[in-house]
Amino acid sequence: MFFDASILFQIAGIGIIVALIHTILKQMGKEEIAQFATLIGFIIVLIIVINGLSDLFQQIKSVFLF
Repeated sequence: MFFDASILFQIAGIGIIVALIHTILKQMGKEEIAQFATLIGFIIVLIIVINGLSDLFQQIKSVFLF
């Protein structure tokens, strides 16, 4: 089974970018927008993880169903 490490780097990159955006917006006094940006980042990472799990389950399904 091949593990693609680029997914980890994508998630880490998104986390760093969202953290920077959150910090900048919070310093500007726009805490509501900062929370919204964090929520959007979380949703993007969640979609990436769900796609990865979907691929994993498809591979498992193909192994056991021939």
